[in-house]
Amino acid sequence: MKRALLSVLVLASAAALAQGGPAKKSSGGKSGAPATSAPAKSDAPDVARMPFTPDSIRQVVAYNQGRIQECYEDHMAEKDKKVEGRLATTFTIDSNGLVKSAKVVKKGSTLKDPNLHDCVVAVLSSMTFPKPPDGVDHPIEYPFNLKAIE
Repeated sequence: MKRALLSVLVLASAAALAQGGPAKKSSGGKSGAPATSAPAKSDAPDVARMPFTPDSIRQVVAYNQGRIQECYEDHMAEKDKKVEGRLATTFTIDSNGLVKSAKVVKKGSTLKDPNLHDCVVAVLSSMTFPKPPDGVDHPIEYPFNLKAIE
């Protein structure tokens, strides 16, 4: 029950975050997870000191939001500057705070580019979260609403 509640709480507040913050424009290559747009290391959340809560999960995703936006800019905005849409993602945070089983849920997503999906999965898979105190895996659902930044 606790795992399901955490997933619901994260999902319920994720939409506002996914709409948010400015992202940096890519200057890198076109494949894989972008590495150049994450904030400076000193801005990184200290996951070793953070509790495992929906808010800490949002903080880690917010820190990496620029990399997700960069995936979108690299793979979608070049094709059609007016394309915007939603990516529904799922991933599991394991007992060490690492991500496993990250994927884009095609049924809940309007952006269908497989290269975009691969890039977002690579970014999600590289994230580190606070360790769950109960030592079990926690499934997370997280939507991203993406559009070109002018």
